[in-house]
Amino acid sequence: MNILLPGRLTFEAALALQEQLVDRLQRGESEETLVLLEHEPVYTIGRTRDRSSLCEDLPHAVFETNRGGQATYHGPGQLTGYPILDLNKRGRDLHHYLRFLEEYLIHFSAGFGITAHRREGLTGVWVGERKLASLGVGVRKWISMHGFAINILATSTIAFSNITPCGLAGVEMTSLERESGAPVDFESALQEASRLFEEMLPQLCVEARS
Repeated sequence: MNILLPGRLTFEAALALQEQLVDRLQRGESEETLVLLEHEPVYTIGRTRDRSSLCEDLPHAVFETNRGGQATYHGPGQLTGYPILDLNKRGRDLHHYLRFLEEYLIHFSAGFGITAHRREGLTGVWVGERKLASLGVGVRKWISMHGFAINILATSTIAFSNITPCGLAGVEMTSLERESGAPVDFESALQEASRLFEEMLPQLCVEARS
């Protein structure tokens, strides 16, 4: 598979890149791709008429997108991943795909000495009662887009105070730096995220066939 590391992009630019990659994969013109990046500060909200998770007078722009889920924040210090995968050959099971992404993020966090976990009935990855990573995916003819966001630097969680993250009232967001109690080098985290995804991706094929 391809790994793209475009640096820091606006949400609009990243969405255009995803759509291009989805189209190319559908036409058989490219391989599956994982895009790993940071965003310029932005709030996004998924396919819903309920905007109660957004407060008024937000400090950054709001972008309506075609993923699932309520409001979230993307910005510097947060690692966002967009796997462009052909789920036609991986089981056509979004629930299964989401669980795979969660397991990947749990293993990624463990590499920094953090014991993360799922919570029953909720999507994402948690440390205790604090939310470390969020997921929101979409598919087009079973080609995946959107994906996950995990907070790396402690500063990446500040802007969440202006929204109800993922529509979960009272949820506290956390980061790898906060949970590890030590500075985390973003570039090192980026490289580990890339390496681990390539290592774990074959599991999605195996699980889909089981």
